[in-house]
Order: sequence, then structure tokens, then C-alpha cells
Amino acid sequence: MPNALCIGELLIDFVSTTPDVTLADAPGFVKAPGGAPANVAVGLAKLGIDAGFIGKVGADAFGDFLRETLAQHSVNTDYLIADDTSRTTLAFVATRSDGMKDITFYRHPGADTQLSPNEIDEEYIQSAELFHYGSVSLSHSPSREATLKAIHCAKAGGALLSYDVNLRLMLWDNANDAKRRIWEVMPHADIVKISEEEWDFIMGDVNFASGAQRLIAQGATLVVVTLGEKGCYYTNGRAAGTVDGIAVNVADTLGAGDAFVAAMLSQLIQHEHLKALDTEQLDAIMRYANAAGALATQKVGVIPALPTAAEIEAFP
Repeated sequence: MPNALCIGELLIDFVSTTPDVTLADAPGFVKAPGGAPANVAVGLAKLGIDAGFIGKVGADAFGDFLRETLAQHSVNTDYLIADDTSRTTLAFVATRSDGMKDITFYRHPGADTQLSPNEIDEEYIQSAELFHYGSVSLSHSPSREATLKAIHCAKAGGALLSYDVNLRLMLWDNANDAKRRIWEVMPHADIVKISEEEWDFIMGDVNFASGAQRLIAQGATLVVVTLGEKGCYYTNGRAAGTVDGIAVNVADTLGAGDAFVAAMLSQLIQHEHLKALDTEQLDAIMRYANAAGALATQKVGVIPALPTAAEIEAFP
């Protein structure tokens, strides 16, 4: 049984071959495996953590490609289900040099939304030490109910729960529904990761310290706000700080956030009591995660860019 499990979307990203253009003006696209939770699973596996992925793809060529990609990176795919009634979700992505993205999804419905609660294996999930989820799988039924069931199973099994908000408003029926569902699962998470771009939508006009204390009061043990090239902010209620980012020449920002999360989780899984971590320990963990995020911007595509432990440790 894997030590770490990730649940959610696994899809094909078609990434523009030219940065700083709109999707309409992009001259061509490169096919790349994607989906934030799946990227994190691969990132963990590359860092030596035994990882598995729970989700659904279409019974089609793209689904076969995605399954093979995870397997090639030693991610357990026993609970990656092929659906013959819907197709693998596709996303067309135009990246910008400032880290922002223009994304259009083809998901009507995508196979990732069709994972159902009766396909969740409670024993498999309860065996994990770490369970990671995002908000994309909450946007539609039945994947919403499947994700909620899995979260409750992981909590009951004593796993460390990690939540990357990963807001994609275009996938939701409306913004109010997105905010309500995102908050609904927030109290279950031990680790909450929010990007700076998502902060105002999720938290409103409050500073990081005040907003993080609200999340901690609801049950979070560690809150991390990623700031792109500026690094990250963190607090566990006992220690807090901002760790500067690492300046690099950027080829593609698409995988930076997922690389950051995987690297951070690979370090946190080694600590039994996150609340006991002090500033020195958390600074070191966040520097490691920042290095992983910076390294991931050096290559085009997400999974090929996710670094190994040796690459992170050798990074200046």
C-alpha cells in the first residue's frame, strides 16, 4: 500500500509552444500529462515517497497515455479507473512569463468528474500516512461525493491531510458555489496551501497572518501561501515567516506550484507533530520546496520538470 495518496483530476494539458500569447493566437501546442493532484503524486514518487493516485480517465488513447505516464514514474495506479462512458479531460494552456495562465478545459463531462463514491476503497485510503486533495474534483458530482468520502476515510485512518485549493473558477457553475464547496472541506485539512492569486477570493481582504489564524482556528495545523517568484509565507500558529524565492531564468511556470507542494509534503511527512515545528525547521522545509518550484520552471511541461531529491539538494 502506498504511503501517500492523491485524489482528483488527471488530464492532458496542451501547452502553448509560445509564451505570452493568448490561446487564440498560440501557433501550436505540446501535449503533456497534467492535473494538479496527479502531478503531486509523481512529484512525491520522484522524491522517494511511495505514492498512489485515485481518479478516473476515459477508456481512450489519452487515458492510456496518462496511466502509462504515472506507472513509468512508479505511481500506483490500482485505483485509476478507465471510464468507457466519458472521455479524458483536456486543457489548453497559454502561459505567461509572469506566471499567470490562460486555460480552457474540455470537460463536458470529463472522465475525472465521474469518479463515484462506490469506487472509493476505504481500506486502501486508510492505509496511507498522507492524503492530498484539491478543489477541482469538488466542482461536479459524483466526483465531489467521492472526494468527500475519501477525505473522511483518510481522516478516520489517521492520515495527514493536505489541501491545495487550486482554484479554477471556469470549472464551476458559479463563484459562490466554488467558495462554499472550497470552504466545506477546509476544516478537514491539516495542511492548507493557497496561492497569492487565490487568497482574496478565498479569504477576502485580510492579511496573511489574520487569515491563516482563521484557518488554524477551523482545524488547520499548517497554512502556506505561495507567492510565486517571491517565495512563500507560512505559519503553524507557533512559528511564522516568509521565505524568499529563488531567481531563475524561467522556461515554463506551469509545474512550479505542484513541485513546491510535492517537495513540501515529502519533508512534512517525516514529522509526526507539525505544530511542534519551529521557525528554523519550517524555514528549511520551505527553502527546499522553493528550490523544487524554481527547478520546475526550467523545463516545459509539468511532470518532466518535477525534480528529484538529488536535483533539489544540488540546486544552489
